[in-house]
Amino acid sequence: MSPHVAVIGGGWAGLACAVELARANVQVTVFESAGTLGGRARAIEKDGWRVDNGQHILIGAYTETLRMLRLLGVSPKRLYTRPFFVHIPGVLDLQAAELPAPFHLAVGLLRAKGLNWADRRAALRLLRTLKRTKFRLAQDITVRKLLTQTRQTAKLCELLWEPLCVAALNTPAERASAQVFANVLRDSVAASASASEVLIPRTDLTELLPVPAVLYLSRKGQSVHTMTRIRNVTRDEHGFRLEGDPFDAAYTHVVLATGPWQVADITASFSEMERLRSQLSDMRHEAITTAYLAYDPPLTLPKPMIGLTDGLLQWVFDRGQLGGPAGLLAGVVSAASTNLSREEIALRAHQEIEKRFATDSKHLPAPKWAQVITEKRATFACEPGAFRPITVTPVKNLYLAGDYVASDYPATLESAVRSGLTAARTIFRAIGVATPNLFSID
Repeated sequence: MSPHVAVIGGGWAGLACAVELARANVQVTVFESAGTLGGRARAIEKDGWRVDNGQHILIGAYTETLRMLRLLGVSPKRLYTRPFFVHIPGVLDLQAAELPAPFHLAVGLLRAKGLNWADRRAALRLLRTLKRTKFRLAQDITVRKLLTQTRQTAKLCELLWEPLCVAALNTPAERASAQVFANVLRDSVAASASASEVLIPRTDLTELLPVPAVLYLSRKGQSVHTMTRIRNVTRDEHGFRLEGDPFDAAYTHVVLATGPWQVADITASFSEMERLRSQLSDMRHEAITTAYLAYDPPLTLPKPMIGLTDGLLQWVFDRGQLGGPAGLLAGVVSAASTNLSREEIALRAHQEIEKRFATDSKHLPAPKWAQVITEKRATFACEPGAFRPITVTPVKNLYLAGDYVASDYPATLESAVRSGLTAARTIFRAIGVATPNLFSID
């Protein structure tokens, strides 16, 4: 029987896996239960507005994601690209210099507005401490404890390290894994200037990777089915069978590119998966809330991405500067539980923006449109010792892919793409197919 792989889940992990398989001319069929591809990084439409279900950023260190985008022919112009920066209006203005590493960050710290010499020395001390151990900790601890041990100043923790921790790991510093945070620093601000660059999509997330991926799969004669929920996977003498597959086909391999909480139902027929199902069900998750506010006349922020302090919102993105409608802002609340209703969150977001950008002579008008989107299980809780499964499962030829699968990184788009590529390359080894050239696509 010729290899035929079923990929369950049309998010970034599943599509990366499918594209890699198709590049090697392995037959693949993708099943997605939703009507829109992208998983937890997708576009949604509401009241005539098209926005993402959550605001994402990339960094230059996301090598596999950027390579995949290049292979699919996605123009670099679809990403707003700038040297690493953190801008909190009136509080902190830090931007890496356009110089080779390590001078890009050192000069950036020297020029930073809002930091004193103690802050600058503390930042360099943290990076030097991590470099001495090659960014490997003897024991994983929390980010907060790491910051304490390296004598970081209160201001630096509040304005730089803790916001970066929440942005990267979506887990508060008092609970977040210092080892994973160190991995992120190793491959970003402590690496080359290009690796630390901030990349913000200028298009919606479905258009950025999923749509080009589907177009490529179509050209290769592969199938992608949306609005198709796979409820269970079984196996008979012909191979794997999928309950919900409209074609009732047999598959030699299956990749579960779903959320970890969905694996239990889909694999219920396999007794050997019992322990893994239990481990996945025990995983803790963190929410991300995005408040979209549209202002008329348009409100323009000093930079496309700014940080806020002492409030609900942590970051605000000016979608008007990023290819979207003028005046559309996206405020992000990461890893922060709240009992506020969507209406209350929208009001709080407006009040916090008004507080910073209204003038004494002119109040900020109420937004003409507002929408609050909460992904309750946006990421796994990236804590010390958090369980993360490997790609291979106890069932032969059944694999996992997703941003929660074991890697150096937290739950990011890069983790999702890497996990999909790992699943595809594991299948290549199983069927004796060579991994395609990293930089070619047909």
